[in-house]
Amino acid sequence: MSMAERRKALGYSQEQLAELLGVDRTTIGRWESGRSTPQPPQRPSLADALEVSLTELDAFLAQSRGVSHEIPGQQSDDHSGAGDPDEMIRREFLRILTVSGALTALPLGEAEALADGVCRGAPADFTRMNSHLWQVYQLARSKGSVYPIVRDQLSTLNEALADTRGNSRPLLNAASDLFQLAGEVAFDANRYTDAAASYSLAASVSKDARAFDLWACALVRHAYVDVYEHRYEQAAQILRAAERLAQRGDSSLATRHWVAAVQAEAYAGIGDLTSCERALDDAERVLELGTDSANGGWLRFDGTRLAEERGARYVQLGRLDLAEETLKQALAQTALSSGQSYRRRGAVLTDLAAIGAKRRDPEQVVAYGREAIQLAQASSSGYVARRLQALCDEFGPLSRDRRVAELGAEIATLSTP
Repeated sequence: MSMAERRKALGYSQEQLAELLGVDRTTIGRWESGRSTPQPPQRPSLADALEVSLTELDAFLAQSRGVSHEIPGQQSDDHSGAGDPDEMIRREFLRILTVSGALTALPLGEAEALADGVCRGAPADFTRMNSHLWQVYQLARSKGSVYPIVRDQLSTLNEALADTRGNSRPLLNAASDLFQLAGEVAFDANRYTDAAASYSLAASVSKDARAFDLWACALVRHAYVDVYEHRYEQAAQILRAAERLAQRGDSSLATRHWVAAVQAEAYAGIGDLTSCERALDDAERVLELGTDSANGGWLRFDGTRLAEERGARYVQLGRLDLAEETLKQALAQTALSSGQSYRRRGAVLTDLAAIGAKRRDPEQVVAYGREAIQLAQASSSGYVARRLQALCDEFGPLSRDRRVAELGAEIATLSTP
């Protein structure tokens, strides 16, 4: 049996399986046709979805590589030739990567000998532009407004890679950086499939460039997709791989501490208080590093959000006393004051409203929830809107309270593109 036959036997379309795994539909098509294979972090999730062991999955994939099930003249349900501009950019990038990735394996002198007419300043130019785009993204109230610029930058980077016949490792680093930013924009807009595809590409590029910190950060971002879809076991597995990569990276960077912070969220989702607190303690050691431990771009973790992160984890674990005290302290920080970070303040307010819901306190739910709604509307943030929609699941008997019911109705109108 091939992977496609197993999928159909379980009643999944390619779109349904892609949504379940957080990948693009065309990725499923490539796996089924044998044109590519799942990355190691993706295999356990795929095996679970197909209800098989990893050994059986390998047999399915081998069968897919060895046999084509398409009938001549019949159109396949893999629409990878569709004209979606984002998917076209990804496909073109993968084609270029096949060549440029091979060149990174050449000895440095031999690779440079092939660099006829290469613009030596291009990698530095891309690095500077990427850094600027991360700053714009961080400051933008509407994250989606950044995406057209990111897409143009990806297209330009594709052209630079196509023209590069020498050592392409610096450009690959810039590409991994940029694909992670593209994933962040897609994730904020609730486009999980596009986000996961961008993070997977970033991880693949980083692997070819042997850039362990970039690689680890790409996996962390990919794990976020699982975390926010409540697939905590899968997220924990990806994060263990990220942890091993971070240990091989630059010890002066905050990579390993960011991995720990996200691991704490996965452990909280699993319900493991001990592992969660241990991971949070590991994350807090970032404060012992200098100010250069985060670069403000693909690695932004500097420990400034740890108070709100710890509070959110206590909410997940049901430790409401610890959670409320920690979150109120976080809300008093200058960075979370009114008019500053809409996304961060909105998340903390939503957590405080969730505490009120768990305590059956309608006043607390409405007070914090209403301000969070205002921030979601002002910023057009899918992230805050998504957090508020999850809050509605906590209402329970409080839904009979008129004020809470009105709050729920307002939340239902929020846009999550």
